[in-house]
Amino acid sequence: MIRFILVVLFVVLFLVLSIPLMLAEWIIGKFNMDVKNRSSLAIVNWAFRCVLRIAGAKAIVLEEENVPKDTPVLYVANHRSYFDILLTYVRVPRPTGYVSKKEMLSWPLLSQWMKNLHCLFLDRDNVKEGLKTILSAIEKEKNGISICIFPEGTRNKEEGSFLPFHDGSFKIAEKSGVPVVPITLLNTAAIFEDHLPKIRPATVVIHYGKPVFMADLTKEDRKNVGAYFQRIISETYAQDREIYGEQIGLSAK
Repeated sequence: MIRFILVVLFVVLFLVLSIPLMLAEWIIGKFNMDVKNRSSLAIVNWAFRCVLRIAGAKAIVLEEENVPKDTPVLYVANHRSYFDILLTYVRVPRPTGYVSKKEMLSWPLLSQWMKNLHCLFLDRDNVKEGLKTILSAIEKEKNGISICIFPEGTRNKEEGSFLPFHDGSFKIAEKSGVPVVPITLLNTAAIFEDHLPKIRPATVVIHYGKPVFMADLTKEDRKNVGAYFQRIISETYAQDREIYGEQIGLSAK
């Protein structure tokens, strides 16, 4: 419980004390958006690393060299924990926005930092608004901003299972021409969700797959693109669980 309290205190203090930084970032953005993008990335990366350190979260990172450094990408990952965002964000090599639920807009200071990072807020109950979010993501990719989305649409509550990947998530890559980088995450819920409200030290696995261009897929795979990437991630998950399960506290089933 002590770790949970320390994390909450750190986040609250960061959000309050960073208000002058938000103003500085706003001014910087008026003159040089690229500088703002990179400074916001550095600031939030530092904060996320502090949270992960307080939480005692450690990561085994596999094949990170698969992530292109010279082009924006669409990251897609399975999703079990709020910590999925922190664990993956601290490793992005360029400004990256995450697609989040619209309810995050109700957190004023947090949502402002998210906007600085080009995050998008998805209304899952409104198809028209959801389409606008996808179009905004396509535009950001064309302007050099990577996007990360969790195609399951919500956090999955069972380790080792996967909710259906929504095909619409991949329109971002199809229309912008950027490669898709699948990320397979293991054991992230062991940090928090498996024993709410306690935060406990845990080791997770983050496995970056090879980038895939939508144009290189067969017609059948493009038609069922969600299932295609779900298969990549689920197969990688099974392999990594077999290899690292005992080391990270998961049975190798």
